[in-house]
Amino acid sequence: MLYKGSCHCGKVAFEFEAELTGAVRCNCSICSRKGALLCAIPHATLAVLAWGDDLGTYTFGNHAMAHRFCRTCGIHPFAEDVREGGERSAYINLNCVAGLDPSTLSIFDFDGRSA
Repeated sequence: MLYKGSCHCGKVAFEFEAELTGAVRCNCSICSRKGALLCAIPHATLAVLAWGDDLGTYTFGNHAMAHRFCRTCGIHPFAEDVREGGERSAYINLNCVAGLDPSTLSIFDFDGRSA
């Protein structure tokens, strides 16, 4: 199914193809602060439709993940695996997907704090 989403102000917009059956709630230092419910998808299935200078990037720790955010409204709609080699993934903040109620999905708690 094709899903579309954006940040709050709409300056960062995206779409992706996936069959959503669940969501991941990560307790790492950044995900717990964002309150994100995530789904992992192959990076090739993410299309960023609008961003320009409005898309910011935050990395920390080993810099393996690029946490993307809107420079205008501050919302974090997705993150990208930026490690070299292997198949890259994108992690969609399901709270940013239009028409989707993440509370209807089964939630898997991931211990990112210990990973």
